[in-house]
Amino acid sequence: MSNILQGMRVVEGSAFVAVPLAGMTLAQMGADVIRFDRIEGGLDSKRWPVSETGQSHFWAGMNKGKRSVAVNMRSDEGRALISRIITAPGEDAGLFISNLRVAGWTDHETLSQRRQDLIMVTLTGDRAGRPQVDYTVNPALGISHITGPADATTPVASALPAWDCIAGQMVVSALLVAER
Repeated sequence: MSNILQGMRVVEGSAFVAVPLAGMTLAQMGADVIRFDRIEGGLDSKRWPVSETGQSHFWAGMNKGKRSVAVNMRSDEGRALISRIITAPGEDAGLFISNLRVAGWTDHETLSQRRQDLIMVTLTGDRAGRPQVDYTVNPALGISHITGPADATTPVASALPAWDCIAGQMVVSALLVAER
């Protein structure tokens, strides 16, 4: 892709599909995307499909083009480090995308006290603010009943994570609109 976003730095704290896809999209457009994860690995770092050596193809695909930092997020020092990375000074910084809600630490109210011009896009899954992914959204909407052969007697799940793909691109759009 192009380097249209060269000079932009985005911090990503995420799991599953939508926000990692958003970060990958921004990286492919030239943004410097820094992802943070637990020391023991991201929540989906072992996600199927995996190679013969146990490396996740999903993880490698969703995180290509990004820089990464593994931090002990249970420690005060680890949380302080991530907060400093998110709120670092500079025109190219202060952009944060996430679908992990941690009040008192990575929420907008707390982070914007350190950087008033912080732009943060937090993806939530439902009206109550709970996270959702395709394997919960699609059945709730009845998507599994409208996919598959017409004569199917049982629901058929789709392998395309449509909600996650659309939501991830909406995160990109929201971030770019707010930043521009």
